[in-house]
Amino acid sequence: MKKITPICLLLALTVAGCQSDEKTDNQSPTQNAEVIAQHKQSLAKQLSVSYADIEQTLKSQISDQNLSISLSTLLTEEPQSTFTQQMYKADTNIRTMKGVSNYTNELLELRLADKSMVQKWKDGKSPLFAFEPKGDDESWLYIEAYDVYGQLHQLDVQQMPDVPVFVVDNNSAKELKAGLQVMQAEMSKLGQSTELRSYGAETQQTQFKTSVSSQPAAPISTTAIKKIRLSDDEEPWISGKAEVYAIVTGVNPSRDKPTIDLVEMPYLDYDNKDYYPNQIVIHWSRYRWGAADMILMEQDDGTDYKELAKLLVKVAEEVLKMIPDPEVQAYAIIPQITGKIIAAIPDGLLVNDDDFVDVYYTLQQDTSYVDHPAAGGNAVSTLEPLTITPTRP
Repeated sequence: MKKITPICLLLALTVAGCQSDEKTDNQSPTQNAEVIAQHKQSLAKQLSVSYADIEQTLKSQISDQNLSISLSTLLTEEPQSTFTQQMYKADTNIRTMKGVSNYTNELLELRLADKSMVQKWKDGKSPLFAFEPKGDDESWLYIEAYDVYGQLHQLDVQQMPDVPVFVVDNNSAKELKAGLQVMQAEMSKLGQSTELRSYGAETQQTQFKTSVSSQPAAPISTTAIKKIRLSDDEEPWISGKAEVYAIVTGVNPSRDKPTIDLVEMPYLDYDNKDYYPNQIVIHWSRYRWGAADMILMEQDDGTDYKELAKLLVKVAEEVLKMIPDPEVQAYAIIPQITGKIIAAIPDGLLVNDDDFVDVYYTLQQDTSYVDHPAAGGNAVSTLEPLTITPTRP
């Protein structure tokens, strides 16, 4: 690969990248989202005019089965070039602003916007290089993209382009996994024994392990999602796959404190498609009254996961403090906790109103829900009770 020459000293990226970690820690989510968009815009422009240098690397890595390449892989042949160093600086700043630096060493990637573009591009169609604008997608007027000469084009927000488009973006799956780990760690610091239910057979088998004891292990009562489908939310084409997770809320069985657990759902990539994860989402020994709510969320580019964790704990605890005798209201308390969390999130830590997907109120232990719509009708799920028995000798 030839050395990539920086254009105009990458002014926008340099301005954003020179901010210290201390400064980014004090910025609002809206400011963070703006800086992140500036980073990606500068990278998109630089990559566009350097296309001749990176074309063969891209074509060796991008296929119908793999639409993305990490920027570190793309630029690995020139680790000391100015542009490579700026890319690393941008990636470091983005991870710092999102609070995930201790959980992943890289986020940025270059992604072909849609599978349908692969053949056109490999047949010689010249690509554009774009980035996701800041803010709520309902406020976007167009998508900015650069051609291989560095010229700016304005693309329709909803209509898929008829030319190949590469998008400078975060690896959303990697970001969500790291973000949920951050949230769990932060909640633990605040006195919440939050469980993080990652997706995968091996993880689900290990996260309910019984400690070594002379006493026989007891069966574990859970609820699992057997099928789930999200309705079409008209997500812009540039946003790519959705990254959905769940926040399960309830009350601790042994004290008047909220219980907040997190569930990773990396399989929920697209709307209007049925998924059959057989994923455990509720571990009932953690909840009083055999009832819990489940909020479905989609990650956002401006999310600061540490601050989001603090917000969830603060709001949930405030609700319980206002109720003198929780046993009187019993599980009617849980929707109050959930409602306050939903109300607080858009005005608090997130900058895109589409982060809230839907909510299931008052899911009960030992109860089946077949093709059960969530409160907003955007999600339909089949949930079944699942009792995990001890392994037979």
